[in-house]
Amino acid sequence: MSGPGKKVVDVAFKASKNINWEGMAKLLVSDEACKEFATLRRTFDKVNSTLQTKFSQEPEPIDWEYYRKGIGSRLVDMYKEAYESVEIPKFVDTVTPQYKPKFDALLVELKEAEEKSLKKSERLEKEIAEVQELKQKISTMTADEYFEKHPELKKKFDDEIRNDYWGY
Repeated sequence: MSGPGKKVVDVAFKASKNINWEGMAKLLVSDEACKEFATLRRTFDKVNSTLQTKFSQEPEPIDWEYYRKGIGSRLVDMYKEAYESVEIPKFVDTVTPQYKPKFDALLVELKEAEEKSLKKSERLEKEIAEVQELKQKISTMTADEYFEKHPELKKKFDDEIRNDYWGY
């Protein structure tokens, strides 16, 4: 096979080798997401298999002599000439250059969002660790120990007492 069909098959084959299915599967949390992901992977594999089998092979050559025997040579020669005169135009990609800058900009935006997300995740992990620690110590902790970790609350309570504000 040659031409645009072969290029599509080659690109699809290369793309399938670069997909980290296991890595993506580890990121899924819900059962529904896992089911949808499995469906996506099956569909991708099915389409990729179809591309590999159907479109990667050269078409079988036409046996013109077989048709000459049954139909007659004039008609077959006319069809053969018409068949050979057909030119399949080469595919010229005019869309990719238009969307490549947009896609690249989205990739930059994606990286920024990923960095923000990782920072936020890290901050939340620290908060969770602090809350877990506080949860374990809360039953034996004194007010002074708590205020050491949260001086802003101590200041707030001291200001309320100083201003004679008792919450009612």
